[in-house]
Amino acid sequence: MASFGEAIAEKRKELGYSQRELAAMIIKEDGSAISGQYLNDLEKNRRNPPTDYLMAEFAKALKLPLEYLFLCAGTMPPDVRSVDMDPEEAVELFKAFRRGNPKG
Repeated sequence: MASFGEAIAEKRKELGYSQRELAAMIIKEDGSAISGQYLNDLEKNRRNPPTDYLMAEFAKALKLPLEYLFLCAGTMPPDVRSVDMDPEEAVELFKAFRRGNPKG
């Protein structure tokens, strides 16, 4: 499984974008673009994966499923994180995921 940085770098290159071009496409909540240095740091895994908002921006710009980016980042989408369940239900959910994982 690729890290978040590896996943976005690979897809960026596949789409033929430079880091500068992709950085200009990723718009922060304040309306400004992320910096090329920030993108470089993400791609080289020198920064933690970004906020949920920026993850969605990367998914849109790179035409990748948002869920895939959350998986690469080692986290869960907000709608999954907000599910209220007890410990036993969580264990069963992960068991079901593992059973359904063709590579597991």
